[in-house]
Amino acid sequence: MTDLSHAVFLSYASQDAQAAQKICEALRAAGIEVWFDQSELRGGDAWDTSIRKQIKTCALFIPVISRSTHDRDEGYFRLEWKLAVDRCHLMAADKAFLLPVVIDGIRDDDERVPERFREVQWTGLPGGVTSAAFVERVRRLLSGKPSQEPSRSTPAAAYGTGAPAARKSVLPWWRSKAALLATIAVVVLALGYLVANRLELSKRGAEVRPAPAAQGASANVFAPPPHSVAVLPFVNLSGDKDQEYFSDGLTEELLNSLSGISELKVAGRTSSFYFKGKDVDLGAVAHKLNVGAVLEGSVRRSAHTVRITAQLINAVTGFHLWSKTYDRGLGDVLKLQTEIATAVAEALKVTLLGDTSAKIELGGTRNPAAFDAYLRGAKVFVSRHEVEDLLAAIAAYTEAIRLDPHYVLALASRSIALSYGAAQAATPAAAREGFDKAQADARQAVALAPDLAQAHLALATVLELGTLDFTRASEAYERALALAPGNAQVLRISGLFAVYMGHIDVGLAAARRAVVLDPLARDSHSLLGRALYAARRYEEAVVAFSEGISLHPGDKAFYTYRGLAYYGVGDLQSARASCETNRDYLGNRWCLAVTYDKLGRHADAEAELSKLKASMGDVMAYQYAAVYAQRGDSPTALEWLETALRLRDPGLENLKIDPLMDPLRKEARFQAVMRELNFPS
Repeated sequence: MTDLSHAVFLSYASQDAQAAQKICEALRAAGIEVWFDQSELRGGDAWDTSIRKQIKTCALFIPVISRSTHDRDEGYFRLEWKLAVDRCHLMAADKAFLLPVVIDGIRDDDERVPERFREVQWTGLPGGVTSAAFVERVRRLLSGKPSQEPSRSTPAAAYGTGAPAARKSVLPWWRSKAALLATIAVVVLALGYLVANRLELSKRGAEVRPAPAAQGASANVFAPPPHSVAVLPFVNLSGDKDQEYFSDGLTEELLNSLSGISELKVAGRTSSFYFKGKDVDLGAVAHKLNVGAVLEGSVRRSAHTVRITAQLINAVTGFHLWSKTYDRGLGDVLKLQTEIATAVAEALKVTLLGDTSAKIELGGTRNPAAFDAYLRGAKVFVSRHEVEDLLAAIAAYTEAIRLDPHYVLALASRSIALSYGAAQAATPAAAREGFDKAQADARQAVALAPDLAQAHLALATVLELGTLDFTRASEAYERALALAPGNAQVLRISGLFAVYMGHIDVGLAAARRAVVLDPLARDSHSLLGRALYAARRYEEAVVAFSEGISLHPGDKAFYTYRGLAYYGVGDLQSARASCETNRDYLGNRWCLAVTYDKLGRHADAEAELSKLKASMGDVMAYQYAAVYAQRGDSPTALEWLETALRLRDPGLENLKIDPLMDPLRKEARFQAVMRELNFPS
């Protein structure tokens, strides 16, 4: 949290509470203190006194402006606005205090908004969806850094004709010309520098270009967070396509090394690898991932040595920050990761605290063959589609562990792969065997490297899915988060788990943070959508799943989850259409078994359920219980729920908050299952 007490005051009309909640969660996820009365106070004199005190002492006042605030003749928010304006009269003219946001198409010349609000820049946050740029802007204002913001602006143009075109700042002609000449001189010098320092890199274009400004906007619109970086897949120059796993794996390990440096904000792996093989300039990459710097390079591997060429580019200016070529033996790759990560951090002016090299190299290996096997396993695991891919990844991790029994990253990775495989096992016996092996690997990993986040993530995964020990799983997730607070994988998995345990605000904040760090990742949108669905925010869940489908249209699970979200909204036809997209997929059969019944197509619903039972047996006991619960057949639903408990079905992690199970919650047998599972409070 910031060191200011309630640094930001969020003022809103009651009709806009949901949008305000999103803004609050985004700011709190970034460690910014927010006064949000809905969650902290209830009415009365004490409430009124506390509100006045907060407005008098807060560092920033954010009024949420909308059609609702325009339409309301009266409301407590109007008193809050008056108190904030009154405080402005005591401040210096250049003091940043008011930061209005607009959540719909209301114009910034709305006569029902205080004149003082109309004198400062407005930010468009449609429906309360909060951008990383806005969060960073708030952070800068709280830090006291100059914002260089215009005195007036308008809501985002995304609202269409409801908002007028943005005003442009016009310089006198002689100042414009001088600025242009200076810019040309800088560009000429930069081009000379770039030509002299050209590296042998990918087909991303003949030159490095700064991030393009949005059409009609000034060049300083792109303002990524400080110390933010994306690591693009290093190009394989080994002359052998089959060696690509090595360059990809080395890139991923370097990315993980950088994300372990607390002051750095590192774009997630999936988002960075999205641009692999695409002819796109670095400026566009930086804009897409909202980062200020891009690291790229190449890898040339021979029998016993490796040459790595790397360069770090300032994405705003297009200038090189740092570049170097390394020639090393394969056994020195682990140490090389440390050198590159440290050089990048120093180039970004990040202060390194403590023994950074020990943290980066934790859990690694100096055995070249073990490292090679681990990278092969990681390549298969990340791109997996079928159970066979999991088996191949497990085999490669096993080879790495055989070559180096103390290779903790390989142990943790094999544990997670085993847990995922066990959760999809065809029989309860196979599932139990897989979970037992996964737990053994995870516990060994934690024993060997207690400060490695991946080890605790592996343990949390198997405790959650394999043993249903939710209390200890929660402790393991918390430890993983403490060790790697900027790791997108840890954030999204632990975030969904937190929502399942009933900690909705905390879980959603973590899941949203994962989307910011890894915005193009399938799992970022999938797990955020599932968290929103479990929190019964169905419309937002539909948006998250639809975004995932637009990025990964071949992922069948997205259609299942979107169908269930539509079902939650009550839009049964959209639910049916979504789940019929890939109707042979098990998840979609389950969704249709629920949806068809609600549509009155009882025979079709029963046919889908029968196909599931014929192919999966008791493995989907939890899902069968949900189907019967929605049909109103509580006795049969409870029988399947008790079967799921006996089999330790991983689906039971949903039970505390699952909307589909609501018809059973008052049943004594349901409450007995809840007591047996012993969910943490």
